[in-house]
Amino acid sequence: MATIHDVAELAGVSTSTVSRVLSRSRAVQPESTRKVLAAAEQLGYRYNAVARALRTQKSGTIGMLVPQISNPFFPALVEAVERRLAREGLELFLCDSQRDVAVEARRLRALVERQVDGVIISPYDLTASAPAVTALVGQLPIIQVDRRVDGALTDWVGVDDAAGFAQVVDHLVARGRRRLVFVSSELTNYSARARLDAVNAALRRHGLTAAQGPLLGAFEVEWGLAAAERVELDAVDGIVCGNDAIALGVLRALRKAGVRVPDDVAVTGFDDIPFAGIADPPLTTVRQHGTRWRTSASGCSSNRPDTARAASPSHPPCRSASRRRRPDRRLSDTGGQRIEE
Repeated sequence: MATIHDVAELAGVSTSTVSRVLSRSRAVQPESTRKVLAAAEQLGYRYNAVARALRTQKSGTIGMLVPQISNPFFPALVEAVERRLAREGLELFLCDSQRDVAVEARRLRALVERQVDGVIISPYDLTASAPAVTALVGQLPIIQVDRRVDGALTDWVGVDDAAGFAQVVDHLVARGRRRLVFVSSELTNYSARARLDAVNAALRRHGLTAAQGPLLGAFEVEWGLAAAERVELDAVDGIVCGNDAIALGVLRALRKAGVRVPDDVAVTGFDDIPFAGIADPPLTTVRQHGTRWRTSASGCSSNRPDTARAASPSHPPCRSASRRRRPDRRLSDTGGQRIEE
């Protein structure tokens, strides 16, 4: 059986270089990397990550827990984090809490038992998730992303909901839409509460009140379909959705009902998920930058447990851009505008 010494001899490098290449623990010159990988392949050598973990007391793995991987926002978030970890020679161990705080707590315990080097979590519930998240503080680096629980001494990377939804409301009001309704998730998680507060604050700034009370369900297409049937279309000329999944459901329901978007009523989303780009009509939405999400991976891989601090936020900046699928679609309507965060 080939050893690391055999690989080093064949590649003409030191054993430490072989170790750095195969463990991806440090950057190595491309030519040396090529030689090591070729030698390892020729000799059939397989790097023993378990042995390295025992020796260094590090697994080279970061755990990540999201509330619902079927929500189209989270795959994009996971991809951004995984790319950053790969550049640092780390692997991602992904878990789904299935929108259940008991499952979430069990998954967190499992990650700790598997000796991950840190945890990135988007907590499911603002209050009920707090005990499990707080219990990790001091054991290993932990960063909350997108959603968060209050009171846990961790860093948090999330979008500036106030700025994002202010841009959405400004966009609609500038186009003459003043009778708005907000369709979002029940107020059990941080994002839902923050986004409702953001919309209400933006409306007050324009001297407006909502045309009808908020319609709150879940961050899902299915809720958008159901909520659209509850919108008082005679009283509303703009539907502000808490995320793109809801907006896509609303668009589908309105189209089925023969309601013209944006002529009869405008619809906006939030997140700019890939599916938003193929919506018909084009969806006005807010893009969140993946580069910011990648900072969570960097922080989790470098922070020590004793450096955590109370919900220290990192917010992306906001700027505007446009997405137009049809040459004749005007930027003055509310179809196809992308507002970037």
